[in-house]
Amino acid sequence: MSVTPDQMKAFCETVVRGREANPDLSLNNYLTDVPRLDSLADLPLGTVVLVRGDTDAKPGAKVGEGDIRLRSMADTLKYGQEKGWVQVVFGHIGREPEKSLDKVAKRLGELLGTNVPMIEDWLDPATTTVTPAVTEAIAAAKPGDVIVLQNTRKYDIERVLWKAKPEQLADLAPQLAKLANELAEKVGTVYVHEAFSAGSLDASSVAVPAAMKRVALGKYAAGEFDGPMQQCLKAALAVFSGIKIDKLDDMEAMISRGTIKQIFASGSLAMAIRKAIGELDDKPVCLGAAEDPANSKAPWYIPPARVEQAKAIVADGREKGITFTVPCDSVIEDGSAKDELSPSDQQFDIGPKSIQHFHDAVTKFIETAPKGSVAFHNGVFGMFEDPRFENGTKSWVPELKRMQDAGINVYVGGGEGGKALELYGEESWVTHNFTAGGTVLNALGSEPVPYLVALREAAKD
Repeated sequence: MSVTPDQMKAFCETVVRGREANPDLSLNNYLTDVPRLDSLADLPLGTVVLVRGDTDAKPGAKVGEGDIRLRSMADTLKYGQEKGWVQVVFGHIGREPEKSLDKVAKRLGELLGTNVPMIEDWLDPATTTVTPAVTEAIAAAKPGDVIVLQNTRKYDIERVLWKAKPEQLADLAPQLAKLANELAEKVGTVYVHEAFSAGSLDASSVAVPAAMKRVALGKYAAGEFDGPMQQCLKAALAVFSGIKIDKLDDMEAMISRGTIKQIFASGSLAMAIRKAIGELDDKPVCLGAAEDPANSKAPWYIPPARVEQAKAIVADGREKGITFTVPCDSVIEDGSAKDELSPSDQQFDIGPKSIQHFHDAVTKFIETAPKGSVAFHNGVFGMFEDPRFENGTKSWVPELKRMQDAGINVYVGGGEGGKALELYGEESWVTHNFTAGGTVLNALGSEPVPYLVALREAAKD
C-alpha cells in the first residue's frame, strides 16, 4: 500500500482540524472504530510490526524506577513475542532532538527478558529514506525479536505538524507521504499504537498510519480508554490547574456533559475564572502581570478573550448549579502572600487562605456527594519545582486521599499531577493515576486525541 501526497494531505487535515473535522464524534465514537490488538491475532509468524511505543521515560537503576510508561508497553510487546512477530519500536523522548533511547532499549530488554538492540541512524533526513541499517536488522531478526529505533524527534520531519495550519499541509504532505511509504515498504505495513501519552502531532503517530494496511490500539492504551477514562467522563468534581490557559476549552467541554457539580481551579486558568467571577459580581479583580499586554508572549499571559470565555463558563455553570472554587490569595515572586495582586505582581502559588478555602470546599463536597462519585484532578497549583512555591500543591495532594478515604473515586490525569502525587503522597491515595496529562485532557475535553483520529482514519481505509 502506498499513500499519495494528496491522500496524506487529506489524512493529516482530518487530524489537524480535530473537532472541527468531525464535530459530532465523541471519544467513544473513535474508540468503537479503532481496532484492538487481538484483531491482529491472525498475523503469521515472522510478521514485522511497527509499534509506536510510549518511550518518553527515564529509567532508573532498577526495574520500577522511572519506567512506568515502558512497563505499560510490556503486555503488548509480550503478546507480539508470543505470536512470533518481529516488533520494531519507535517513539520519542522529551522534546530535545539529541536525547537518546539507549537506556529505554536496555530497560525494555530487562522487562522482556531478551536483548533489544537500538538502531541509531534509522532515517536519512536529506532524502527521507529508511537506512540500510534498519532493513539489515530486520532481515537478521528472528521471530519474537524486538528492535528499537532512535528518538523519532531526532528528525525534523517528526515535528513538522506541531504548529502546522491546514493551509500548510499541501506543502508538507509529499515529505510526510515519503516517510510513511518508506516505513511501510522497508519495515512493515502493520502498525500498533501503544503510546498512551503521545498526544502531540508527531508524524510517527498521526501520519505514518496513513500508509499502513492494518492498525491497532495496544493493550494498555485500550485499557485506559475503556476503563478509567470512562469513569472520568462521569466526574462530579474536576480540578483544573497549571499554567496553560487553553485548559478553559477542556473545562467548557467537561461541563457540557452535565455531570460536573464542582470545579476547583488554580494557576492561570483560575486567574481567568477569578477575574470572571469578579466582573460578574461587580467586584473587580487584578490579575497582576498576567493581564499586562506587555507580557502577551509569556505562557502565563491571560488575554481579555479568555476572561470573556471564563465569564461565559461561570455564568453557564451557575445556571447549572455548579460551584466554582478559586484561590482567594496568591504567593508572589518574593514568597509573600497577598489577597489582591498589584499590576506588577506575578502569581507563583496559592496562599494559605486559599489552601484553607480549598480544604473547606473538599469537606463540603465529601459531605454532599454520594458514595462512589468521581473526582478528576489534573495539574499542579503553582511552580512546585521551586520549594518556595510548592506549598499549594503539597497541601492539596492529601485532599485527594481524604476524598478517596470518604468513598470518592479519585482519578489523577498524570503528567505534573502524577509527579506531585509521587512527591507528596502515594499511589494508593487515589483510584487511578494516568501516565499522561495532555492525552487525558484531550480525551475528556474539547479536542479528540490525535492518534485516535489517525487510527480511525487508517482503519477506515
